[in-house]
Amino acid sequence: MSYQTILTSVSDAVLTITLNRPEKLNALNQTVLSELEQVVNDFIARPEWRSAIITGSGEKAFIAGADISEFSALDSTGGTVLAQKGQALFRRIETAPKPIIAAVNGFALGGGCELAMACHFRLASENARFGQPEVNLGLLPGYGGTQRLTQLVGKGRALELLLTGNMIDAVTAFNYGLVNHVVPQHELLTKASALLAVINTKAPLAVAACIEAANLAAAGDAGYKNEAESFGKLIASDDAREGIAAFMEKRKAAFKGR
Repeated sequence: MSYQTILTSVSDAVLTITLNRPEKLNALNQTVLSELEQVVNDFIARPEWRSAIITGSGEKAFIAGADISEFSALDSTGGTVLAQKGQALFRRIETAPKPIIAAVNGFALGGGCELAMACHFRLASENARFGQPEVNLGLLPGYGGTQRLTQLVGKGRALELLLTGNMIDAVTAFNYGLVNHVVPQHELLTKASALLAVINTKAPLAVAACIEAANLAAAGDAGYKNEAESFGKLIASDDAREGIAAFMEKRKAAFKGR
């Protein structure tokens, strides 16, 4: 399938999704959001794609924010609908049963930072910059940014970033726990692919269960209940039997996703 604003490629069961509006610093508009939803749904539905990377085209920006020109015509109802649509898509990414990671090259601002935070984890190039500058427009993040930023960096740091609209660099983002790794820009996709190559060797059902359980961590007891129930389901799976047998037999496991 071809898209107007997105490029896709597949290598070793890893789907790379590249937001491709470099002249607009890959800003999110309605076309981008609709096409990203199609790509994500396709990724989830196709078992031969084990994991995915989301990145931006060019060296300047992952996604420099939303396309603000689309905001001026919105009333209260339209703004709510826009936020709900973005939240639903980003929640779809966050709860995908296969890992989707963000490879952040350059600016990840506004909706771009929110998209990166919706991914299961984040890698950043040395020139990456993160921020939620919506307060400068008299707004707040609408695609889940207030919630995920607080979960990832803590309430105090989140509020400082939300209330000042300031950007932080890649090293600060790493120190805050917002990103997992900082690498030179030319190594960004290589590092992302290497991490996913390891994950892709693991049992798909177990990977999905880990993602689901981690997403429930903020839900208190519900997360522990889900974890126990998922462990019980997995222990009876073919993949678990294979993994246990392979460990006992000192060989590499051959997982089948069932």
